[in-house]
Amino acid sequence: MNDEPHRITYLAHTFSAAALEFHRGQMAKRGYHMEGRIEPSTFQMIDEDGKTAPAFEGKPLFSVTFVKNHGG
Repeated sequence: MNDEPHRITYLAHTFSAAALEFHRGQMAKRGYHMEGRIEPSTFQMIDEDGKTAPAFEGKPLFSVTFVKNHGG
């Protein structure tokens, strides 16, 4: 478990899928807690020249971020 990242963000098409990942992925057992809220967001990609373009065809996705507990 020491090789797991400090922060993991999942993207989902539905709120339910994002919310259930805490249990499905056994995040608490793996030493993570949820950071912030689960909300729909749109994403933009930025290239080397600073130009932006919609990611995921501009469709909003629900994101949920899990962060390793201190000492976990």
